[in-house]
Amino acid sequence: MALIVQKYGGSSVANAQRVANVAKRIIETYQQGNQVVVILSAQGDTTDDLIEKAGEISKNPSKREMDMLLSSGEQISVALMAMAIAEQGFQAISLTGQQVGIHTDNVHSHARIEEVAADRVRKELDFGKIVIVAGFQGMNDNGDITTLGRGGSDTTAVALAAALEADLCEIYTDVDGVYTADPRIVANARKLKDVSFDEMLELASLGARVLHNRSVELAKKYNVNLVVRSSLNQNEGTLVKEVTDLEKMMIKGVAYDKDIARISVMAVRDIPGVAHKIFSLLADADINVDIILQSIGRGDTKDISFTISRSQLTDTVDLINRNLEYIGAKEVSFTHDVAKISIVGAGMANHPGVAATMFKALAEADINIHMISTSEIKISCLVHSDEVEKAVEAIHESFELGTK
Repeated sequence: MALIVQKYGGSSVANAQRVANVAKRIIETYQQGNQVVVILSAQGDTTDDLIEKAGEISKNPSKREMDMLLSSGEQISVALMAMAIAEQGFQAISLTGQQVGIHTDNVHSHARIEEVAADRVRKELDFGKIVIVAGFQGMNDNGDITTLGRGGSDTTAVALAAALEADLCEIYTDVDGVYTADPRIVANARKLKDVSFDEMLELASLGARVLHNRSVELAKKYNVNLVVRSSLNQNEGTLVKEVTDLEKMMIKGVAYDKDIARISVMAVRDIPGVAHKIFSLLADADINVDIILQSIGRGDTKDISFTISRSQLTDTVDLINRNLEYIGAKEVSFTHDVAKISIVGAGMANHPGVAATMFKALAEADINIHMISTSEIKISCLVHSDEVEKAVEAIHESFELGTK
């Protein structure tokens, strides 16, 4: 008997018909002799609707109350799914993150999982039940509901799979695997048979919306067998694992991210310790920084630019403005009309000319590069947001990643 964890996204359970279809798929897995744990996201646009409702009441609601509100979306999904499975004659039980024993830190809206007890899940599995768990949520030391932020249901699924030592964790979404690029942008994007944890982590961090990076981090840490599949068909998915033996592709994929903003701290003093002041302030405020660029300087000053998530733009600008004197800077400027375009591949480290090929593709598409960041397995460029789709197509074609 195998223990299988399945996660279904919001589009997979968006309406009654899709709930029934997913219930059937879950039951098929159960009837094959498996124990089954299912993690669900909120239905369709439920989370966005709840955020809109909050906005009708308050322009700046507390994050604690937002967690209380947003967690209700997943609770609706799991209750409906348990009902759908029961209607087909099988035992199922729905559980919240709290009931499962998902303990998190105290950071509302972006909590991190610290422990998964999972005793209740094991007990219900022993009773022969299909266990349906609300994704995206947990409980802090105060007993308050917390939410895990973007992609939180993926994180819930992998964390539970690790805690239960599951044989397989299947992430069901509206695409049937990991592609060399977003197939909605690049018509001949190719589905990958498998991809390494490190490559998937970079792709997820750089904007590929198939898996969230925190879920991949957990999968790598606990060596969880992870597969990305579609809930809308029976196609084989993409296996995410430690080492891949696939087509030995130099570049595995092109990712993009529009959900970013660029901030520039202008005319900071050209003395030791200034960068430490800026980024310590950001770290203390739980603001994640991505690409960083420091100018050569003019006179006794220089500019420091960096990118962050667009959702943290207001908080970051306010924080820097309040500390201009402490930092020793003249002003702060920002823009959100930017996007990040990246290539990822473990093979690029041993192949010279990868950066040149990428930059040539952008140049021939008449796309200007604003910032550049590199590592052993990825290269990222900041471009204007209006040009990102053209950039994806140009780079994908330049590296001949598509199907023939």
